[in-house]
Amino acid sequence: MGSTSPERGQAWERDRDPEGRARNARPRDGLGRPLPYGADGVDRQPEGVVRTPAKTVAEAQELLDAGKPFHAHEVFEDAWKSGPEEERALWRGLAQLAVGLTHAARGNTTGGARLLRRGAGAVEEWTAVTGEPRPYGMDPAALTAWARQLADEVERDGGPVDAGARAPRLRGSV
Repeated sequence: MGSTSPERGQAWERDRDPEGRARNARPRDGLGRPLPYGADGVDRQPEGVVRTPAKTVAEAQELLDAGKPFHAHEVFEDAWKSGPEEERALWRGLAQLAVGLTHAARGNTTGGARLLRRGAGAVEEWTAVTGEPRPYGMDPAALTAWARQLADEVERDGGPVDAGARAPRLRGSV
């Protein structure tokens, strides 16, 4: 049974992707917020893409630099879901960092700070457990320091941050 969409003004069934999974088809802005049907939005990241770790890091960095941390989170989520079991906690932590930046950019002080710290803790724990100091050329110590510093600033200053200007360098400062 369909329901009525105020944006469409007609009965509709839940949006589904080609495989039949529920997927909101509304366009999104650069921070992943839904826009009204028919509005110009930002292209969404395809889901379920299997990338090499190097491609994951490079693509996520491009999205972060472009001020699209929500989209970078989707790239990390693909790695988390498709990668080897022993790396899933790393990719999940990186996805949490990207979502934390997304919330901070949207002005969600509490959610942004909480997710930045949670992601930092996950990346730090993964690094401690595995002993891997620079997975795929990334700098976990710099990422966790960045996340905690930004979380502190977001809580102290409130208000949204510029996602592109505050994007982390996954491979450290170069």
